[in-house]
Amino acid sequence: MNMADYCIRLYKDSDYDTVRDLFAKGSMECTPVAFYHTFSLPRFWLFMLVVFLIPLLTIGSITLSILTVTLTLVRIWFCTRDIMLSYIQHSLSNDMLDIHKYYLQRDGYCYWVAESAGEVVGMVAAEPSSNTAGEKHVVLRRLSVAKSHRGKGIGKVLCRTVIDFARERGCSAVILETTSAQIDAQRLYEKMGFRCFRTFYASELTAKLIEFIIMLYQYDIPTGSENLYPKPLPVCRTEALLL
Repeated sequence: MNMADYCIRLYKDSDYDTVRDLFAKGSMECTPVAFYHTFSLPRFWLFMLVVFLIPLLTIGSITLSILTVTLTLVRIWFCTRDIMLSYIQHSLSNDMLDIHKYYLQRDGYCYWVAESAGEVVGMVAAEPSSNTAGEKHVVLRRLSVAKSHRGKGIGKVLCRTVIDFARERGCSAVILETTSAQIDAQRLYEKMGFRCFRTFYASELTAKLIEFIIMLYQYDIPTGSENLYPKPLPVCRTEALLL
């Protein structure tokens, strides 16, 4: 896909339903990724072994043990899904409730969409950071590209749009938050030169069991003649911290 095949423009009110739907669908894609990741965790298998053995040793029923394991897996699936649903519901009722007012009527905020053949196929937002100890940072938010248009460089251009926005405002860095389940997003950010500088578990009780980790990334904006989009920095160690 060439740049001529799509354009990056400011959000319009007519994009409202499409943008919210694109965000929700993209976020929900993390549910199966996060769920199946649990099968690679030793502590998950230890937990499931305990779940299996308790009915077997107390009642002597292998059928009940199998049923208990099955119900536990179903419960973990729904808990994993609920983590994403809670995030989506909070976002849709917060900054995405009135996108124009939140992002386009406030200084330091902005919202763009990628349009192809008259259809919105991607989006990204920017807002000033409130936790940078006086440094001017921009937060990259709501990056999402329609599944049918991925792998065409749209996500990279949307990232660069926010980086350019931050640079033009004299900011020193762009920061963002993603999750361990958003593997494609992590790869994109790291290719763009973002580095992971902190990780911690989501607040839900299930998060530690399924290792659902929040990851914070930062892109330091080059100054002078430095390359604006440098080679990727080394990937951070994921040290899960509890808040």
